[in-house]
Amino acid sequence: MSTQQAELPQRLREACAVCSLKELCLPRGLDGPDLMRLDTLVERRGPLHEGDHLFRVGDGFQALYAVRAGSCKTYTVDSEGREHVLGFHLPGELLGLDAIYPGRHLCNAQALDTAVVCVLPYEQVSDLAGQIGGLRSQLMRLMSKDIADTAALAGDFTAEERLAAFLNGLSERFRQRGYSPVEFQLAMSRRDIANYLRLATETVSRVFARFENDGLIAVNRRSVRLLDLPRLRRLCAAMTGMRG
Repeated sequence: MSTQQAELPQRLREACAVCSLKELCLPRGLDGPDLMRLDTLVERRGPLHEGDHLFRVGDGFQALYAVRAGSCKTYTVDSEGREHVLGFHLPGELLGLDAIYPGRHLCNAQALDTAVVCVLPYEQVSDLAGQIGGLRSQLMRLMSKDIADTAALAGDFTAEERLAAFLNGLSERFRQRGYSPVEFQLAMSRRDIANYLRLATETVSRVFARFENDGLIAVNRRSVRLLDLPRLRRLCAAMTGMRG
């Protein structure tokens, strides 16, 4: 059992005020009465099990979702049935931001492992953001970050640069959450990683093997250890905007 899975019962009970993720999530910078006002809107949902969907393409937009424990992926399926992975979401990160404008979800969100989420009813959160400047600023910041993460994949980068940036992004996100930045479990499959990086699965497997041979990483199934983080960071310097 992973550390995050062991924390699930506690995550279901925690209020925003005592949640260790609040500085990464929507309540960042809020305290006292403002934080309590936001917390009264939040509904905890879970556990979701691996493969469960939080929402699907075409569902009406009612709420944003903050991952509280576990992890999720977002993806679309094209007219020929091919899946396209859009992102992987760790505790403290929001899902559903792309549905604000059209009023319906444009992608699917699926649990990669056992997960708990906070449901943030958008109309009420939006009204509250109009009254609390800090909440409005954080919502805009998270929307901007979501756009930047998507744009980072658009460049003409090598497979090595893409995988290095992916691993470096995961490392930094785990560090922000109080976990080891150099040793972690990958909740997503190699196929999903390749899909997200716009590479063939075989290419990703070869680059993983090359990184191992070069002494950059050690891999045991889905467990990854970063042996030379500075060199990995130098390799992906051109893609520093991309997260895992």
